[in-house]
Parts: sequence; C-alpha cells; structure tokens
Amino acid sequence: MATALVVGGPTPPAAMASINTPFRSVDFKDLPPVLTFRASDGEELAYRRYLPQGVGEGVGEGVGEGGAKGSVTLIHGSSASSRSMHPLARALAAAGYRVFALDIRGHGQSGRKGHIDHIGQLEQDLADFVRAVQPPRPSTLVGFSAGGGFALRFAGSDYQSDFGSYLLLAPFISQDAANQRPQNGGWVSVGVPRLVGLSILNGIGIRAFNHLTVASFALDEGAKAFLTPDYDFNLAMNFRPERDYRATISRVSRPTAIVAGGADEAFLSDRLEEVVHSGGKDWPIDIVADTGHITLTLNPSAIEMIVRRIEGLRHGG
Repeated sequence: MATALVVGGPTPPAAMASINTPFRSVDFKDLPPVLTFRASDGEELAYRRYLPQGVGEGVGEGVGEGGAKGSVTLIHGSSASSRSMHPLARALAAAGYRVFALDIRGHGQSGRKGHIDHIGQLEQDLADFVRAVQPPRPSTLVGFSAGGGFALRFAGSDYQSDFGSYLLLAPFISQDAANQRPQNGGWVSVGVPRLVGLSILNGIGIRAFNHLTVASFALDEGAKAFLTPDYDFNLAMNFRPERDYRATISRVSRPTAIVAGGADEAFLSDRLEEVVHSGGKDWPIDIVADTGHITLTLNPSAIEMIVRRIEGLRHGG
C-alpha cells in the first residue's frame, strides 16, 4: 500500500494536439469578466455571465424575469475553465438565453488548481451557485466531457430539481462504460496503483492522503500555465458520475439529452445509446458528423445542434 501511494502516481502524458490546438483560433476579445459567488464554506468561486441583447445586468432576477428565454449554465471539461466555453456561451446568449459559465472549484479562478477538500464538495458548490445567483427558469445545466459526467452526477443526485433539464456533451461516463476509449484516447494518464490504494483507504474511512495526484492531462507547455494539469484523488472522484453510473442514470428524472461528435477522439460516440439503455433510460442522442471532441463546442454546426437540443428539452422533445 505504501509503495502504491508513493510511486504509483500518474506519468505525465505526451501533449495531445487535437485537444490543445483548436482553442488557438478562438477570439477571446469579448470574454466577459470574472464574477464570484460565495460558497457555503466561505470560498469565493468564479463564473462568467453572458447576457442576451437588450437584457438588463441584474443578477438573481428570478423566474421568467429579465427578458431572456431562461438560462443555461455551462460546466467545462477536465483541466479547463469557463474560458473554454466562450464560443458556445456566446451563441447561446445570441439565441436569447442568459448564460453562466462556471470555473468549477479546482479550476480557473476557483480555489487551488487540481484540489478540492472532499468528495461531494462540487455538488454543494453548484447548489450554492443556484442559491446565490438564481439562474432564471426554465434552466438547463450543460456539461462537456468530464463536466458532462459531473452534470450527470448532479442530475442523479438529491439536487437534481435545481435545474429543469440537462444536456450532456460528449460526456465521460466511466472507465468501465461501453463508450470509453483507453486513457480517453491519450488525454489522461491515471496512476492506477495509487488510485486503487486510495480507494481502499477511503473504503475504511482513511482520507488523509486524498490530496495526492492520481490523474495528469495531455497539455502542452503553454497550456499548463493557465489550465489544470493534474487532479488529486478528491477532484478526480468528484468531477465525474458516481462509481455505479447505471444507478446514477436510473435516478435522473428531469428531461435529459446527449450531443456528441461522430469523430470524437476521447470517447466512442456510437456506444452512448448502449450506455444510456444500461441505466434504463431512452434519452435522445444527437451525433454531429465529422466533429471531434473539443470541436463539438467550437464548430458552428455543432453549436447549432446544441442550441436546437436545448430548445427541444424545454419543450419536452
């Protein structure tokens, strides 16, 4: 056990060009400033807000007020931050939604990068965000990649009524799910011996070593300066669905859908239907042809599909 904890950590993977390169062409000049809300533990956590044209600046307008169709809250993928959701957020605001893009704790400007205090903290943070900011209803939570897995975790939790509907974009479900590629196609290196050792210790109530790194991401040197290159055990186990992902899927009672790319390098999009059915659900799944993992949130055709699916969720489609 000691050997697993000391030397069983992840080996930094080679940079994955298909993940790092696409953002170099994104125009961030109109990126909104960072705002903050206070979580229940007193930590100030970051988010960005996008307003539809003609909608006022106020926060917490409540149901149906403020001139927007409602709201969409965006959860970024592993290693990333609210900044990565900028093209999608901008398009959703143009479609009439009030949009919020979060820096999940451990990412961006929320907390210490790569670390959270305990498993379950991220659900509480998101619930705190809803209480503090009051995204106007009807409200949809949209998560991308690992953020899609976390959105699924939230949708299957006791907090699920905080949003009216859920949209999962190219979601990470589980290392054991049918849509999983080995090491997410090269994006992540997991220190399996350390992860297993910490899981055993947590099973008997020992959490003193949960700060140890268990996952490293395939970032290039430039990206490491502003993204999150590693996760500790707490963050890696919280920013994803529950271990029994089938049970998590089965507990979801709100309208839910999935959009994924047909050329996804990290996951097998054509196996998503099998995964959803294993949890007893028949959610609509849209596959955007010739679209990769990251480009799902960047390509105009993929973004158009995402906007249409959100509209469908709000109308029961």
